[in-house]
Amino acid sequence: MEDFNLIATCAAGIEAITANELKHLGYAVQTENGRVRFKGNMRDVFETNLWLRTADRIKIVVAEFKAVTFDELFEQTKALPWDEFLPMDAEFPVSGKSQKSKLHNVPSVQSIVKKAIVDKLSTVYHRRTHLPETGNLYPIECAINKDRVMLTLDTSGTSLFKRGYRLEKGGAPLKENMAAALVLLAHWYPEKTFVDPVCGSGTIPIEAALIGHNIAPGFKRQFACSSWDFVEASLEEDVRNEAFDKADYDKELDIYGYDIDGKMIDIAKLNAREAGLLHSIHFKQMAAKDFKTDKEYGVIVANPPYGERLSDQESVRKLYRQMGDVYRPLKTWSKYILTSDLQFETFYGEKATKRRKLYNGSLRTDLFQYWGQKKPRN
Repeated sequence: MEDFNLIATCAAGIEAITANELKHLGYAVQTENGRVRFKGNMRDVFETNLWLRTADRIKIVVAEFKAVTFDELFEQTKALPWDEFLPMDAEFPVSGKSQKSKLHNVPSVQSIVKKAIVDKLSTVYHRRTHLPETGNLYPIECAINKDRVMLTLDTSGTSLFKRGYRLEKGGAPLKENMAAALVLLAHWYPEKTFVDPVCGSGTIPIEAALIGHNIAPGFKRQFACSSWDFVEASLEEDVRNEAFDKADYDKELDIYGYDIDGKMIDIAKLNAREAGLLHSIHFKQMAAKDFKTDKEYGVIVANPPYGERLSDQESVRKLYRQMGDVYRPLKTWSKYILTSDLQFETFYGEKATKRRKLYNGSLRTDLFQYWGQKKPRN
């Protein structure tokens, strides 16, 4: 089976987490801004699409080269063995982006790349008229950075954050892969209590339950490469069967999701049921200030409202004060709180053990981390 140069794309700030996931799956990695490089065959493509919790997409790198003119871009693109990937009837939309490069007009870049691939396939398949593009989808991207061109084939299709369980969402939902990143950053393990005090539509507790049961996050969805002509029909089925066997559905988990809004709790339950995990998460309508626990050790992961609008800021900072009053006494609990309010510590009333810059979509946020005292060794 042929090996490809592959990249897992991810949000800025979580590259190291995605790289760590790939290492745990057994891959050698190279981390760059917004992506992690690794090598693998089509089995690895399916495996990483199924198992990576924090990635956006898995892409095959078809080629990389320098181009400063449209002629260079056209000729080098046309010279590539596109027929090894694309059948005659392939539907192959070309997306593009360009940074700090002479070829900065993205629509022109897309048009030139498309024309070069059409020319190549028309020659190989002896077509004088237009290619039909009535077959399966093969999404291609041309990304140019500092005059370096990278041509990729997107194996995922829709972004990997779309797990397939979120039937409804709230006003400012957190993407599933960012929620998974927060759980992984919290170093939570399934024997420990896990609490999201502002759970909204339930994404963070659901991602924790997927991790706790060792369920592949991509299990309930399809990928673009599932229907590609050059892929062995049984390959995906084999990888999915292996993933199913690795899940531990019987593991007892102690996960809680609370929200002040009863409607959001109903939505969270609906989403958890769709994920097959309602039995693993205790959802309850409750304000953050009313949280009490008799558990000695646990982890709190929260994505509270940020108060981006000035009209919301006062109520949001009141919530931060309440969180501080309730959580500060919990010395053995670890707390991880994501917000774009960089003055969070002032209102919470305690300096974080560590801060980590993350991007929630295009919004700069910080993850304020308060590490709990460790359990003494016997």
